[in-house]
Amino acid sequence: MNVLVTGGAGFVGSHFVRAVLGDRLPGLRGASVTVLDKLVYAGAAFANLNEVTHAKRLDFHPGDAADAALVSLALRGCDTVVNCAYSPGPEHVLATSTLLEAAQYHGIARFVHMSCDSVYGSVAEDALTEATPLSPTSPAAACVAGADLLATAFHRTHGLPVVIVRAATTYGSRQPPTAVLPRAVTALLDGRTAPMCPGRVRDWLHVDDLCRAMALAATAGEPGATYHVGGSVELSERALLELVLAEFGAGWDRVTTEPPSGDLRYALNDDKIREHLDWHPRVEFTSGLAHTIRWYRDNPGWWRPQLY
Repeated sequence: MNVLVTGGAGFVGSHFVRAVLGDRLPGLRGASVTVLDKLVYAGAAFANLNEVTHAKRLDFHPGDAADAALVSLALRGCDTVVNCAYSPGPEHVLATSTLLEAAQYHGIARFVHMSCDSVYGSVAEDALTEATPLSPTSPAAACVAGADLLATAFHRTHGLPVVIVRAATTYGSRQPPTAVLPRAVTALLDGRTAPMCPGRVRDWLHVDDLCRAMALAATAGEPGATYHVGGSVELSERALLELVLAEFGAGWDRVTTEPPSGDLRYALNDDKIREHLDWHPRVEFTSGLAHTIRWYRDNPGWWRPQLY
């Protein structure tokens, strides 16, 4: 199998690429990887692939997923696409459209399209299923939802074997310091106060568990299906910061409270992927959190240039 991973030098994409080349994912042992990444979005850098730079099964194409000629070139010899590319605006929809059109032309056997919980907007209670209508509340989430609808339309109209993976709030090493958890961790490491919006609640999913779900979707997912990938624990930002502070041995004087903003709660029902693909989260949150904090503590040269 030869997999094109768009956004393969970013947070989730680079974890997926390293796991494939390390033969750590179900159904993808021995697979070759072609990465397409323009290396300009937060946290995307070729350094994220340093451990596998010399792998014979890796090919790298620097460039934009919205560039039709480049996408067509990168797709040659590939039979699977895992679309992790993301831009926080209309260009996300354009890049997804370009990829879908090229995948249709080249007869790609499986197109895994990455999405996230924000496309549903805020959830007051319970957890949403894959049948819940999309209802994004921010422009960025609306662009993600638009790309999701395009992917679904390509399956319905053209028969392109698209599988959508919609993930809970994901955390782990190499996540840009603008995200909630690394923003707090890097602030504490830098001697600053960590920001907190106590009213926000998220379901926390470790990136390794997400990569396993992506692999299962690529190898065993039903074309046309959407799979929710839930986290291992639901926590408010206050509860999250309490755990982070405990890891640092710090008190609440190191935290600055922010007013409520954006969607307050996301929650995905992931019964479908558990039942159909035998997936469940394996990374226990406290151990995943400790490992993540340790990585940021050991790698200030990676995240500090992104802050200053």
